[in-house]
Amino acid sequence: MKDQRKSPVLSEDVVSRIIEMAWEDRTPFEAIQENYGFTEADVIKIMRSSLKASSFRLWRKRVTGKKTKHVNLRSSDVKRGYCPTQYKQRGK
Repeated sequence: MKDQRKSPVLSEDVVSRIIEMAWEDRTPFEAIQENYGFTEADVIKIMRSSLKASSFRLWRKRVTGKKTKHVNLRSSDVKRGYCPTQYKQRGK
């Protein structure tokens, strides 16, 4: 049975940020849901429709089984959604 809900129209900026968060190893799906209201299944649909097929397969392979992509599976040592070196300070 096909889902009868109407898909919201997302801005290019929102889609871009969701894709970025989905690619980040330490950003859990729950953070995407908290910030944008999209479940893991919704993110998968967004990724499938936004990426080339080969990029989507690569992403799925990468995130499948990643403990850091799910809050309930991640170690209690992980306190934030990004690596401390991910956002480097620029010289002033």
